[in-house]
Amino acid sequence: MSGDAYEGASRFSKELASYSPMIRSADADLLPAKSMADARTRDTVRNDAYVQGGATLRKDNIVGSYYMLNAKPASTVLFGKEDDKWEGEWQEETEEKFGLWAESLDNWPDAARQNTLTGLVRMAVDTHTVYGEALASVEWLRDQPRMFSTSIQMIDTDRLSTPPEYAGDLTVRGGIRRNQYGAPQTYYIRMAHPSDWMTPDSYKWKPVDIRKPWGRLQMIHIFEQLRPDQSRGISLMVAALSEMKMTKNFRQMVLQQAVMYASYAATIESELPTEAIFAQLGGESMTPETIQAALSGYMSGHYQTLDDFMAGAKNLHVNGLKIPHLPPGTKFKMQSPVAAGGPLGSDFEQSLLRHIAAALGVSYEQLSRDYSKTNYSSARAAMTETYKAMLSIKRMVADRFASSIYSLWLEEAINKGEITSVRRNMPSFYEKQFKDAYTACDWVGASRGQVDELKETQAAILRINNGLSDLETENARLGSDWRKRMRQMKREMEWKDFYKILQNPTDSTNHEKKAA
Repeated sequence: MSGDAYEGASRFSKELASYSPMIRSADADLLPAKSMADARTRDTVRNDAYVQGGATLRKDNIVGSYYMLNAKPASTVLFGKEDDKWEGEWQEETEEKFGLWAESLDNWPDAARQNTLTGLVRMAVDTHTVYGEALASVEWLRDQPRMFSTSIQMIDTDRLSTPPEYAGDLTVRGGIRRNQYGAPQTYYIRMAHPSDWMTPDSYKWKPVDIRKPWGRLQMIHIFEQLRPDQSRGISLMVAALSEMKMTKNFRQMVLQQAVMYASYAATIESELPTEAIFAQLGGESMTPETIQAALSGYMSGHYQTLDDFMAGAKNLHVNGLKIPHLPPGTKFKMQSPVAAGGPLGSDFEQSLLRHIAAALGVSYEQLSRDYSKTNYSSARAAMTETYKAMLSIKRMVADRFASSIYSLWLEEAINKGEITSVRRNMPSFYEKQFKDAYTACDWVGASRGQVDELKETQAAILRINNGLSDLETENARLGSDWRKRMRQMKREMEWKDFYKILQNPTDSTNHEKKAA
């Protein structure tokens, strides 16, 4: 009689009485719906300019034009004590050599030779936006003149599926075989896309173990696990698909209505039936040709008579424009090219766009490119919220994907003796957690952006001077590497000093003393 303790779970509430969602496991909820959800999100991104712009905005805010390695080896773990000098040598060497390989115009990181590392990371972020997951295999290619055999093959997530022979195997779900703890062991990759039904390989699957026996990664599968025992990822856009579809339909209907209204400059309305009107105009039949001829003849004569009678009447002009006199019982109505009640940019459309922005994790202003109601404070607040959302995706998707590639490359480079900073007494790459100590790194992606450069630069200087930040952090906010920037500043200072000596040779002695 007293009701349920939680109103949201009450079976007696009028609003929630018929609301009884199914209670199922994560995979039971996700896997049957994933193919349709992926198809709809893919179609929406492909055909909706706003959604496509939001997906591109994600890549631009996370990865940018150059995804830069910032190596941070843990010397304390490797040597038992901190060694700043060795860390500096390691950072400069690995960053320089990895950068040459990763951003080469020959596209060595991509097995398909289409993308640099930055391109691969942008693709990973894009597929994660659309499908909720990113999938790639690690290949070992020996084609010449390739210096490193490590390469990455991006895989369409539609190809990750369960072979028919394992349909009843409870350990294989969503194309992934897992152990008793849920750790992935083997991935089953379809040799061709399911839609390529005419390709014989479309009915074949290739099992790929996630790691080699010695621990080298063979499959990179990144998604955010929202529930325990969840095997695959799903796009967050699914929650807003109905609003996305509604927004597109709304824009199309409003535009079509505006075009229809704009097709007619004016209409003449009469209270008489059409037959009576054309009978009075002298029409004998109702064919379009006779109606048009009779209407033209009647109205031409009518307006000619009015023009002759009122040619000099100044009171029938407004700002030089004539006011027509219509036949009795008719009305002259000007048509607006914008459909009344539903113009683009209305509060209703803005509400729909806010749903899309929320699903993509960006601000409404950035998605719609509408800054008409934005001031500095609101712009900063919106950028801050977007930055926090993009930072989490960067760490979860872009950094993990790029770090996996860096780890694979570094393993090969060390084994080939290409890293001269490796000392003889250093521990093995494969022992304990030394691999993590070798490959520890950060990534410098897109600049955070500045609304007011003067205020934000002054704030950065205050943070550095008061020990609240450092050059590395502040340069990363601007999308640059502090070490390279300091080296460039040093070169510029040396050139400035050199030109000063050329202009005033008498100061050369003082300059040499200062240099000494």
